[in-house]
Amino acid sequence: QVQLVESGGDLVQPGGSLRLSCVASRNIFAIGAMGWYRQAPGNERELVAHITRGGSTDYADSVKGRFTISRDNAKNTVYLQMNSLKPEDTAVYYCNADRYPTHWGQGTQVTVSS
Repeated sequence: QVQLVESGGDLVQPGGSLRLSCVASRNIFAIGAMGWYRQAPGNERELVAHITRGGSTDYADSVKGRFTISRDNAKNTVYLQMNSLKPEDTAVYYCNADRYPTHWGQGTQVTVSS
């Protein structure tokens, strides 16, 4: 099992930036691939960004060029740097480990609004 705690969400104006953090209760190098997901009201949860143990990344088309996922294995932390934020990025953001697909944290709220 693994516990995941997300943080860093906030209210930000369009065009602004945020960095989200996800701290895992176990060594994330051992855990392997991880991802950031988001869920807006009335929508299904969707994968936003994914990173493998080796650092290979992949992104949803809607965030390519604006979001960057990274990991610090020594700190058991996965980050999501979000730039040029848009109102449609408003959602609760969650991290998840591929190996433990049913283990979700409480999420962190990101609201993009003027």
